[in-house]
Amino acid sequence: MKNKYLIAGPITATIISELMTLGNEDPSAGAVAVFIGRVRDDEQDGKRVTAIEYSAYEEMAVKETEAVINTVRSAFSDVRSVFIVHSTGIVKAGEASLFIMITAGHRDHATRACRHTLEMVKERLPVWKKELF
Repeated sequence: MKNKYLIAGPITATIISELMTLGNEDPSAGAVAVFIGRVRDDEQDGKRVTAIEYSAYEEMAVKETEAVINTVRSAFSDVRSVFIVHSTGIVKAGEASLFIMITAGHRDHATRACRHTLEMVKERLPVWKKELF
């Protein structure tokens, strides 16, 4: 990983498995909510997307990710942990490019916090994408 929030290339099943294991360390967390964003093979102007090339302003991405995590933890008192990992570089259609995992004492906080985290990541992280055809 480039840092603990950005990873070069796709987020593989192995990486997801490792991250999921980290979420199991707290026995008081009764709920785990996960979002995995994948590259779609959308069609645009008769061409099909084969991959997306992601770029990021890394220093700012780290600061913004940490701010998102702090906001989520403040907004949802039952949240135990927040994991966010975003790809940089080329990610092919069908591969994962975003991983968000929230652990909480109860499902309501976990699922609502996961959705809130996703919206803030999309709004605040300085990560850009270029579709490749």
